[in-house]
Amino acid sequence: MRQVIERRHDDLVVVIENIHDAHNASAILRSCDAFGVGRIALVYTNQVFPEISGGVAAKVQKWLRIDRYDSAEECVSTLRAEGIKVYATELTDAAQDYLSVDFNGPTAIVLGNEHAGCSPEMVALADGALIVPMVGFVQSLNVSVAAAVLLAEIARQRKDVQPPWTEHKAELLESWVERETSKR
Repeated sequence: MRQVIERRHDDLVVVIENIHDAHNASAILRSCDAFGVGRIALVYTNQVFPEISGGVAAKVQKWLRIDRYDSAEECVSTLRAEGIKVYATELTDAAQDYLSVDFNGPTAIVLGNEHAGCSPEMVALADGALIVPMVGFVQSLNVSVAAAVLLAEIARQRKDVQPPWTEHKAELLESWVERETSKR
């Protein structure tokens, strides 16, 4: 447990905005755990967060910090107050190729609804827009695949960065051990 927490990046947040498919949301959570994301932020303004698929998510939700927000504004203002730069994914010519972005600082990546993308409010509030360029006939990747691609690049850029051990991580470790020990 300690090794997992030691590799978590508390300054890396994935924001899930109005993603309706349970398999997509579950796969994103699984990728977040795999790539050391410190926390997940849920912004659901026009639907209910889908029930997580235990098989797809491999039950990782119990190991993740998941915060819920009632609006894009509430989410972005909270992240900015913590010094986190917010990037919304967006299918426009104005969006920046994700490979050209330095993700070594505090970063949040917003993944929007499968059909509508990030909300206009989220895009307007974000510090920038990102795109995963396509070279084939399709316009975009499945949102869970896009999440994994983005997180793989962030992990590549941060591969030599050892996240600091913090009081928050110590408390998290203690709560995990207590929770798992009490199950026996």
